[in-house]
Amino acid sequence: MTTARKIFLIGYRATGKSSIGRALAARLELPFLDMDQEIEQRAGQPISALVAAGGWEAFRRQEQALLAELADREEALVIATGGGAVLHQALWPQLKANHLVVWLTADLATIAARLASDPLTMSQRPSLTGQAVEAEIAPVLAEREPLYRASANCVVDTTATPVETVVEQLVAAYRQSTAD
Repeated sequence: MTTARKIFLIGYRATGKSSIGRALAARLELPFLDMDQEIEQRAGQPISALVAAGGWEAFRRQEQALLAELADREEALVIATGGGAVLHQALWPQLKANHLVVWLTADLATIAARLASDPLTMSQRPSLTGQAVEAEIAPVLAEREPLYRASANCVVDTTATPVETVVEQLVAAYRQSTAD
């Protein structure tokens, strides 16, 4: 099966994967899929309830299955992954080779401010470590940074860059990647 080139947006929570993904998909006239929302829709409950019922391990199994499914879809898509999707390291070398994988970054203060100002943080972003969501940013990000770096074709810092500017950068990167 030949699959169309997709754009996978990876990065820590609140780095802009969903908002940039929606704008990028609209700009490229491609479908957009937010993996966390897709998992919630399929399960019929929020991520917090999924994690409460089965733990992060059960959620990660669903996430890994969805990631593999999306990689095999024939259509081009813009996909906002969950922040922990990068933990499925067996999948990322193939995704990186066949698709555009973009690591969206932001500094710690920006991530904390975005999480604090998002009313959906508690339902969509339950604690990963049992600490307060803000307290776990630095240690979890330090653990995942090497995985994000290894999995990505390019990196874009969203700390102070407007969504429209990031979208234009990614349109150019996508067009370049499909021309190769």
